[in-house]
Amino acid sequence: MWNHILWRQFGAAIDMLEAALHACPDELWSDPTHAPTWKSNDVVGFWYVVYHTLFWLDCYLSGGRADFAPPHPYTLDEREPWKLPARPYTKQELQTYLDYGREKCRTTLAQLTDAGAARVCALPWASLTFAELLIYNLRHVQHHTGQLQLMLRQQVAAAPGWVIATSSPLS
Repeated sequence: MWNHILWRQFGAAIDMLEAALHACPDELWSDPTHAPTWKSNDVVGFWYVVYHTLFWLDCYLSGGRADFAPPHPYTLDEREPWKLPARPYTKQELQTYLDYGREKCRTTLAQLTDAGAARVCALPWASLTFAELLIYNLRHVQHHTGQLQLMLRQQVAAAPGWVIATSSPLS
C-alpha cells in the first residue's frame, strides 16, 4: 500500500515539475534576471532550477551512492558547490531527463521492500534511511517546483495548477 501512496504523490510532484517546464516561455528559459541567486551568487535561469531538481531526483533515487552517475549529457558537476553546467540545457534535453527520472522513481518505488526502505544512506551531510531520503527527495522536488511556479506567476502571470495525485499507475 505505501509504495502506491508514495508513488501517487511523488508522481504528482514530477507531473507538476513537468507542467512548469512546458509552461515556461522561451524568453524566460535562460533569462537570469528573473531567477533566484544560486551557487557562488550566480544568477541562473529557469532551466537551471529544472536541471538541479532533476539531477538530485536522480541522485537521491540512487540512495546518494558514491558510484551514482547521471545519464549523458549530464555530469557530476552538480555535486560541486560552485560549479554550473557549461551551457543551458534545452527544454527537450530536460524533458528527456524528466522522463528518465519519472521512470526511475516508478521502478524504485515498485520494487521497494521494507529492507530496502530501512537501509541507511550515508550522505556527506546526513545519514538517513532510504525511506526518509525518498520523502526528503519528494520535498526537494516540490520545493523547486514551487520556485518555478512563482517565477511563472511573476513573469507571465500564469502557472500550471496543483496536481492532487499522478494518474499514471505504479506498475
